[in-house]
Amino acid sequence: MFRRRRALLVVGMAAPVLAFLAVGICALTYPGFDNATQYISDLGGPKARYPEIYNIAVFAAGGGAIAAGFGFALAMVALGGSRLAAALVSLSFALAGVGMIISTIYPWPDRRHLAINLALGIQLAPVLLIWGLARVDGLPGLRRFLILVFVAMAVLTVLTKHLVFPGLVNDANVGWWERAFAIVLVGWTGVAAYVLERRLVRLVRAEAAIAG
Repeated sequence: MFRRRRALLVVGMAAPVLAFLAVGICALTYPGFDNATQYISDLGGPKARYPEIYNIAVFAAGGGAIAAGFGFALAMVALGGSRLAAALVSLSFALAGVGMIISTIYPWPDRRHLAINLALGIQLAPVLLIWGLARVDGLPGLRRFLILVFVAMAVLTVLTKHLVFPGLVNDANVGWWERAFAIVLVGWTGVAAYVLERRLVRLVRAEAAIAG
């Protein structure tokens, strides 16, 4: 079981890296692509030179998100965290993964591509992790990190939805804002997966030392 949990968390570390690499490669192979004014989804659309690279990578990252959700849930339970919170974390990652997968099946500008918005549900995962790990010792740094991530995502949501400072995000810079949001939205999962994987390793080693 330990190896399964660890493997799933490793997937959680790899999935964001895969997604970021795909975006970078596709942007470099898209003639005239403008990071400031164009959306990331354009990299998988009909005008892209190699849309299949982007779509296959995001499809794989979506599957990775689902697997990572199970990894987070299993790790939380193994460390003595809340089972209910673990189940909700797994659900939030599953919804995000499904949204990513559907978005690659229906590339933009197909309106069904907007299923990608299911990925925004992952914004609740940091709070659920904080709740689920509240009684687990040795993770104060992770909890502080998750609080900062949640606050950052909340601020970016408010700004990109034009709820405050409506002129701040505009057609001339929307691409950069979307990329900043994507980095926070996806990147934190790799960090959290790494911290939990290391915590699991220490737990197993401690148990082995006691048993031995």
